[in-house]
Formats: sequence, structure tokens, C-alpha cells
Amino acid sequence: MDEIKNLKLNQLINFKDHPFKVETNTELFELMQSIEKDGVLVPLLARPNPNGEGYELISGHRRKAACEWAGVTEVPVIVRDLDNCQAVIAMVDSNLQRENIKPSEKAFAYRMKLEAMNRQGKRVDLTSCQLGTKLEDNPTLEVHKIIPIVDEDGVWGIDNFEKNSEKRTDAELAKQVGESQRQIHRYIRLTYLIPKILDMVDEGKIAFTIAVELSYLKEEEQYELHAVMDLEQCTPSLSQANRLKRMSQKGELDMDEMYNILGEEKPNQREQIKIQSEKLNKYFPADFTEHQKVELIEKLVKDWHTAQSLKKGSR
Repeated sequence: MDEIKNLKLNQLINFKDHPFKVETNTELFELMQSIEKDGVLVPLLARPNPNGEGYELISGHRRKAACEWAGVTEVPVIVRDLDNCQAVIAMVDSNLQRENIKPSEKAFAYRMKLEAMNRQGKRVDLTSCQLGTKLEDNPTLEVHKIIPIVDEDGVWGIDNFEKNSEKRTDAELAKQVGESQRQIHRYIRLTYLIPKILDMVDEGKIAFTIAVELSYLKEEEQYELHAVMDLEQCTPSLSQANRLKRMSQKGELDMDEMYNILGEEKPNQREQIKIQSEKLNKYFPADFTEHQKVELIEKLVKDWHTAQSLKKGSR
């Protein structure tokens, strides 16, 4: 049975590999103000820490951060006994309800939940659906559940339960989150991107479909590509990303080829003014995103243009 306890914030340990970022933004500030005024209205969810003292926080990381900001030291927490798979699924489900979810957050969340659901489908006793378990008398032998099937012509055969189970798990996750199975696997591909490129996806500098293609590049190639993109101040188009992927798969991709491909003029490419970010970063607040920087530059140029027009009109 669930139990609600009032726990100190220092008793709550953040969930391991939590994919959802807690950002200090306007939404968190408003949540902090609400907590200051009315307290924590919705209890957090945690489980006894499986690795030691305290409790592992499953749901409520933003509320915890807002409480720390507001100076609140104790919060109501629903304490629930959950195994690792149940904890992952509960953590992902509670956070997927957010309005604004970054592609990287959704990618790692889908991957974690799918892996947890697949593990839940595997049993450890031979009397039920044992999958991949080695027999004690013969540790080299693995037993898998098989199921009988009949095709359209009435011919009997057998199918591997494990592969079938994973297919059903994919379909179940797709149904739960309202995405196609193909789209879920495309999101999961993003988890194979290096952090620097994944950040560019979150910031909208690289489109989702292009990012999926780049995820097939080897890790070393991705670091080289990021260096080329930074120096050239450009990103690949979808067709260019696909060519990079195919060259990588053939073992033909190097930095020279990356420069050649990214240096091609893209269809309908517009002339761009390139400014090294290092020249301007010192003038922006530390927490400004790239989008905020661009908005401010556009506003300042617009204000300057308006001022120049007024000067000409007064002459």
C-alpha cells in the first residue's frame, strides 16, 4: 500500500540517468512562486533507495528544484515499493505528460521505457516463459520459449517467443504514447548521437530527420563532423546527411569528404552573414539560449534601423 511521508529534500536522490532536464526558466520560477504561496499540492513519488539510504525520486524533480529555490526543506512524498523496471516506466510516464519535451528527452525516455518493458516480459523460471536463462546443469545451454504457429496453408511451425515478445512490446509502447513504431525507433536513434550534436538537435539547429541520418555515423566521425560544422558555420541538408551516412557505412568517410559535402551550395541557399559566437558570447547572459541570442540581435538591428529612419525623416 502506498504511504505518504514528509521527507527532507536531502533524503531524496535523483533518479539514475534521468533523461528529463530541469531548467531554471520562467516555468520553474512560476512553480516556485506557487509553492511559496500554497505549498506542494501534489506529492512527489519515490521508492526506497535500492543502493543505500534515503529514497530515489521517481516523479517530481521539477517540484524538488522549485522547493530548493523557494527554501522549502520538507515535502510530501508518496513512497512506493517498485522494482527497477516499474520505476523506469513510472518515471517516464509521469514526465511524458509535460508540454515542452526536447527531442533528446523523448529519445532517452522511449529507449529506457522500451528496455524496461522488454525486461518485464522475460521470466526467470522454466515453468513459464523463460528467455535466455542458462540451465544450472548445463551452463552453456540457453532455453527459449517457442510458440506454435500455423500459416495460411495450414502448415505448422514454431516461432521464437523472445523476438515476438519484443515486437509486441514495440507495438504496446507505440499505442501508449501515440506514436508509430517507426517514429519511436527513429527517436531512439538520437541516443546514438554525441552530446554536442544532440544539443544542436534540441536547439533546433539540426532537423530531426537529418539527426536520425547522422546517428548512423561512428562516434569519432560525429566529433569530426561537429568540428567541420563549427568551422564552416553550417549544417548538412537531408540529402547530404544521407550521403555522409552511406559513406560511413562503406568506410569512405573522412574530414576531407565532410568538407567537400558541407561546402556544396544547398538548393535555395541564401547568403548568410557569419559571426563567430566567441565574439558575442561575452555580451550575453550566461543562461541565454542560441534562440534568445538571435532574437536579441534581430531586435537590436530593427531598433537601429528604426532610429536611422527617424533621423532621415527629421532632416
